[in-house]
Amino acid sequence: MRRVRLQRDLPVPMPDGVTLLADHYAPVGVARSPVILIRSPYGRRGLFGLLYGRGFARHGFQVVIQSCRGGFGSGGTADPLADERDDGLATVSWLRGRPWYGGSFGMFGPSYLGYTQWAVAAEAGPELKAMATQITASQFRDAAYVGGAFALESALSWTTLTDHMSRRFGSTAALTAPRLTRRAVLSGLSGRPVGELDLVSAGRPLRFYRDLLAHHADPAAPYWARRDFSPRVAEVEAAVTMLGGWYDVFLPWQLEDYRAMRAAGRRPYLTIGPWYHVDARHGRPSLAEGLAWFRAHLLGDVSALRSSPVRLYVTGAEEWRDHPDWPVPGMRPRRWHLQPGFALGEEAPRESPPDRFRYHPDHPTPVIGGPVLLADSRPRDQRRLEARRDVLVYTTPPLRSDVEMIGPVSAEIFVRSSTPYVDVVVRVCDVHPGGRSYALSQGVRRLGPGTPGEVRRATVDLWPIGHRFRRGHRVRVHVAAGAYPTIARNPGTGGPLAREDPCGPMTPCDVEVFHSPAHPSAVVMPLCAHHG
Repeated sequence: MRRVRLQRDLPVPMPDGVTLLADHYAPVGVARSPVILIRSPYGRRGLFGLLYGRGFARHGFQVVIQSCRGGFGSGGTADPLADERDDGLATVSWLRGRPWYGGSFGMFGPSYLGYTQWAVAAEAGPELKAMATQITASQFRDAAYVGGAFALESALSWTTLTDHMSRRFGSTAALTAPRLTRRAVLSGLSGRPVGELDLVSAGRPLRFYRDLLAHHADPAAPYWARRDFSPRVAEVEAAVTMLGGWYDVFLPWQLEDYRAMRAAGRRPYLTIGPWYHVDARHGRPSLAEGLAWFRAHLLGDVSALRSSPVRLYVTGAEEWRDHPDWPVPGMRPRRWHLQPGFALGEEAPRESPPDRFRYHPDHPTPVIGGPVLLADSRPRDQRRLEARRDVLVYTTPPLRSDVEMIGPVSAEIFVRSSTPYVDVVVRVCDVHPGGRSYALSQGVRRLGPGTPGEVRRATVDLWPIGHRFRRGHRVRVHVAAGAYPTIARNPGTGGPLAREDPCGPMTPCDVEVFHSPAHPSAVVMPLCAHHG
């Protein structure tokens, strides 16, 4: 390990006159070594400096950790997602002018720090040799409006977190933001509209939270075009490694980035573990894989790279597997149909009347666990939720042998609702012999507008899965119309989210779910070819 020299608060000028601050870590005795650039809205000292700055520099890399615009000494006003392309490219230009710059660099970081990598990746030039990204994606819009529904808890908790980080005692924000968010979403059930929940969690209007509400309806708006880098993922020539978690809030879109690179002929690496977004357990493998990646692509030492590009942890089997690609070769989609009597099976459905439930937005169907940004999202027992009258539950008989599923999960659910707009929530669970029912995958699709009496097809994308259902376990599927506060409640009107009227009772929605030859509702799950 090498000794490290640190220069703090280097000024980095932006084209508009704003100055951002960066810290430079350099290994003593190594001249003009490759640079690892890290751009962060969460500060550049503390654990960031210790783990990322000194950590990589001790292995012979220079490291530049920069605070994004509007935070931790950097000038300007923070406008999340908006300035990372321009500021990032200006920072790359500044790097080129440093006397210690050796002509090549990589980028590293999780979550928002990963997003800042994608923001410049297609335009940074051939000197960008490598990217190590974790629990992130090239665009955050689809995670904010998952399936067309507003991801309330994640959006409010992150905007509350970043607001509190800028205040006194900001170091405690990671602890206080989830608690304040929970208080705010509970107040949303007592009459306060969604557009004012930031006043409860932060005590003042939060610009980005309100921007998310204002731009919910138009995915093609210029607001999002400036913040979406997914169209350019295929142009990225740097070597990319991606680390994600089965329960991470960004996993579906991270896998879209992987597929885009594969379609362009690139060969990214992919690791998916049994982790959620703020899970400390992925910190060590993130650093280890990042170091191996940078040694390979910045120093030419490939000795620590694994031979297979895809590594997955299969829950239920509790083991790591290496594969040549994603989706995993040998998996085939299989339809599991909803059946009469709340059964679930592979046989085609027969004639049967629909199942019914009533969703009431004044008392929205809650959620137990599931992917959110700042909470423990590991699978949790769903039995309390399954006892509710506004959740339909379909279950297979006990499995006669182990069944392994690794890959994308989707659902095709035929519904009729009494309101023009309705959410269709689908969840897949593993039911243990003792009755415990653990949610593994879920998704939502917001439908609307519809006409009374119309049967509509909801195509729902669920979280990908990598799981072995053991012999004697059962596969279970939920169908509901709410998952509060993971998604904002749906009043059924299609009106603007921020101006949801808190005055007076909301209209309940009667929902029918069909399972017949004409309307064969099913969940499509990836079955391993050598199982079942």
